[in-house]
Amino acid sequence: MPMILLTQAIAMNELLSCRLRISNPPAYWLIVLGALIGAGLRPTCVRADEVPWKAGTAVAVITPAEPMWMAGYAARNKPAEGKVQDLFAKALALEDAAGTRLVVVTTDLIGIPRDLRDAVVEQSAKRFTLPSQALLLNASHTHCGPELRADKGAIYGLDAARIEQTEAYWDRLVEQLVALVGEALDNLAPARLRYTHGRAGFAMNRRLPTDEGIENAPYPDGPVDHDVPVLRVETPEGALRAVLFGYACHNTTLSFYQICGDYAGYAQEYLEANHPGVTALFLAGCGGDQNPQPRGTLELAGQHGRALANGVEAALLWKRPREVHGPLRVTLDEVTLDFLPPPAREELLAQSGAENQYERRHAEVLLDELNRKGRIRSTYPYPVQVVRFADDLTLVALAGEVVVDYSLRLKRELAGPAVWIAGYSNDVFGYVPSLRVLTEGGYEGGGAMRYTTLPGPFAPSVEERIVAKVHELVARTSSPESAAE
Repeated sequence: MPMILLTQAIAMNELLSCRLRISNPPAYWLIVLGALIGAGLRPTCVRADEVPWKAGTAVAVITPAEPMWMAGYAARNKPAEGKVQDLFAKALALEDAAGTRLVVVTTDLIGIPRDLRDAVVEQSAKRFTLPSQALLLNASHTHCGPELRADKGAIYGLDAARIEQTEAYWDRLVEQLVALVGEALDNLAPARLRYTHGRAGFAMNRRLPTDEGIENAPYPDGPVDHDVPVLRVETPEGALRAVLFGYACHNTTLSFYQICGDYAGYAQEYLEANHPGVTALFLAGCGGDQNPQPRGTLELAGQHGRALANGVEAALLWKRPREVHGPLRVTLDEVTLDFLPPPAREELLAQSGAENQYERRHAEVLLDELNRKGRIRSTYPYPVQVVRFADDLTLVALAGEVVVDYSLRLKRELAGPAVWIAGYSNDVFGYVPSLRVLTEGGYEGGGAMRYTTLPGPFAPSVEERIVAKVHELVARTSSPESAAE
């Protein structure tokens, strides 16, 4: 074998096995470099002690141990009758070179109630010294999971036994999520982060304009966001360890009485089957006014899951992924959102006799609040979280069922090469309309408030206040000094 080919072969072997040693003499490095250049190759291996990131993952099954009332559809009239797929909570812990940490927890649940987040934050702070802003909790919004919001009992008309069951599940869930956070932190190991994105086309706007107003029906001309953002978590040698991915669409292909993660659950399942040993985590986007289409069967849920997984796979094949550097900068704050003035007592008394059971129960809840407190709440403390990976990636986590306008607008307005907008994060209390949606009315514009304990709808200032807070937090995380705020 000619000397140059032999040298190239040795260099290639050491490159692929990552056995290059810093102790080798300078002349050796010149030979290796020359051989690699001659072969048209570039080293891709990174030494573990040169990688500024650490990452760890953990997974827990959160399927209820007994049949529970199912969340998401007001027409539910009985508990779950079985399961076709387990529900999971998954955690991805990240730590930069300065020791700043972030833990992203994804769940196959209808939502993250504020009190659930508060409980997990409190215990995580005590046990792992993890500050509140370093914990991001997200729900896939599957409608084939358990009802874990005890306050929904008054709206759904649940009896005491069902409410007690919900509270018991809530207690177990807090324990599981806190343990999951700790396990992910315990598993921290050197890693590299890279960002890519793909596409999936099954999400369709569901706010169809008609002469009678907005109808909840497929609207192919409505705004959508078909982007599939992907964060690749790799070993220093480049092997895939975890993949965090998102999509802006309601997780509502199904409405039956079986426990299932819906399309988001299947997407994660397919990715993990295709990449053994890799943890796939789904981060729900701004899909408040988006539905998967077509919908209604388990087969379609699997098809949409496959389409989303294919979007992730396409992103993973991208030959020029963006390297994500530190430092990590995390911040969390609240912005006060105003409601429109609530109905007067006389109007609520009239509504409490309504034929529609949800309109009636909603009026009763507000009357009870008025009688106990002397007034009905007029504002809502809305959490906004921003995570900055140096200037490479900005992740914004918004609370509630955020409509797609927020994702489209913020990705236009925020500077940077990659912007990722998540919804359903940290506090899922109801719909968050844009000004357009609020003005148009309909279900997401305010009609859905009857299925919550909130007065609603929001005041017209809702969009500008949220967007202004996002810009404020992005600016706050633009300097290294803000990394631990």
